[in-house]
Amino acid sequence: MIEKNTIKGTIIKGVGGLYSVLCESDSDNFYENIIDCRARGVFRHESITPMPGDRVVLLKESEETDFVIDSIEDRTSSLVRPAMANLTHLFIVIPAAKPKPDLLTADKLISAAEGKDIEPVIIVTKADIDPKESEKLRSIYELGGFTVFCLSAVTGEGTDALSDYIAENSEGMIAAFAGASGAGKSTLMSRIFPDLKLKTGEVSRKTQRGKHTTRHAELYPFKTKNGICLIADTPGFSMLDYTRFYFFDAAELPYTFREFKEHLGQCRYTKCTHIKEEGCAVLAAIKAGEIAKSRHENYLLILEEIKKKPEWKRKQEERV
Repeated sequence: MIEKNTIKGTIIKGVGGLYSVLCESDSDNFYENIIDCRARGVFRHESITPMPGDRVVLLKESEETDFVIDSIEDRTSSLVRPAMANLTHLFIVIPAAKPKPDLLTADKLISAAEGKDIEPVIIVTKADIDPKESEKLRSIYELGGFTVFCLSAVTGEGTDALSDYIAENSEGMIAAFAGASGAGKSTLMSRIFPDLKLKTGEVSRKTQRGKHTTRHAELYPFKTKNGICLIADTPGFSMLDYTRFYFFDAAELPYTFREFKEHLGQCRYTKCTHIKEEGCAVLAAIKAGEIAKSRHENYLLILEEIKKKPEWKRKQEERV
């Protein structure tokens, strides 16, 4: 039993105003260090909603009272769908087959992560079903400068390399697995982190869409040889809506495509939008095979989506 009046920790789950906080402790039994509590009403009055990943201070004013979330540290990053704070890595899961790869969703996720200084890592799953498509996806994203893992969660092929990457970068890691429904996120996590016992769902034969087995964002503590990391299985990333939510200005979008960066500022026109202008350095790089065509095609789709609604209105409705 924790006897201190104050204790630091990290929110790992929040449902219905009740938050589970993983507290700092020397114990190796994570689940002995979790306190369920509520937040002070002041956060509601200040329109602040605690999120998984938030680093917080809990306060227990007396033996007769329960711990409450008393303060929240400044966030290094945040996302709204789902609500997650202080992510360091976003593992973006793309299936090689069944269902067909949804590269627009993947590139939206990459762009949102890059805009928040969260490191995107690409995981191509179901490589055993379509090895050729798997390698095609690898080439697209390795060309863009991303770390890519091609693997099969079913057979286990390629999962050791991903596990090693997580272990090597685990100190201070707060990471989420994300991707289109049916990509196999929970199945993959269950193989890599077998002790987590995540629920998984089969893909519907008729629609090839995943059943909604994950209903809220929850962080799971995992101990590696280099430290403790917090890993999330997350619902709702397929709802990434650049029309409704404010991620960044349209002018900032090119900077969230890392393979564009070295060419920005080299275009003939200062305000080049990299759509079809003459003398565009980005378009020249695509023609030279330095940037994958699919990445530019999705850049154009995201740009169009951002421009559908005025920036001020998106900011007014909800800001990430």
